[in-house]
Amino acid sequence: MHRFFIEPEAIADGTAVITGEDVQHIAKVLRLGAGDEVALSDGRKTEYTARIERVEKERVTLRVLSSAQSETEPRCAVTLYQGLPKAGKLETIIQKCVELGVSRVVPFEAARSVVKLSEREFEKKRPRYARVAYEAAKQSRRGIIPEVSGLARLSAEDFSQYDLVLLAYEEERTMTLKAALRRMPEAERLALIIGPEGGFAPEEAALLCEHGAVPVSLGPRILRTETAGMATLAMALYELEL
Repeated sequence: MHRFFIEPEAIADGTAVITGEDVQHIAKVLRLGAGDEVALSDGRKTEYTARIERVEKERVTLRVLSSAQSETEPRCAVTLYQGLPKAGKLETIIQKCVELGVSRVVPFEAARSVVKLSEREFEKKRPRYARVAYEAAKQSRRGIIPEVSGLARLSAEDFSQYDLVLLAYEEERTMTLKAALRRMPEAERLALIIGPEGGFAPEEAALLCEHGAVPVSLGPRILRTETAGMATLAMALYELEL
């Protein structure tokens, strides 16, 4: 069954309305029409089964048949803080992490970042990143569309909103990811911090630890930044979802 995200306000009194780019996709690409059933998600963890009633030039009107809570969202909401990687890699990181279950991606510039962007330059790229997140959420049947935040400064971030903040740090030798997670298995809000290609400068890591981050080792091998976020997210959700 084909699946689409829809604004919560577009569902009322048993009727749903799809507008925007999805209208042409439904009519011209998928060639769906009256009587065909589709799955809808309101982006707030509620899913619907709906039947198309009318396909018009700028809107598709549907009759809602049933609704249920999404079963694809992790119990623990994970925010990935990702150091800016080289060109093209951020899209891949966003796509794969959305598929794996991330709730939010927060890119940031670190001292050793190879790529240097101003907030304004990043904002020009952000709609593309949001589209990647949207398409990945739709493909993987997510109950939400994870947010891709604007370019952040870690020194200004409020980490008190999380139950646990983990810093993947290549210089950490004793605390493993698993051990840190098992200290707080009931965590509902988790932050994972992944550095850029050059890793973290010692003073950056020290500052993050002062703000409550727990440095963890990901094992004896050094992972590329585009691998580290995906691997850490997958391992964390596996550990916390059991």
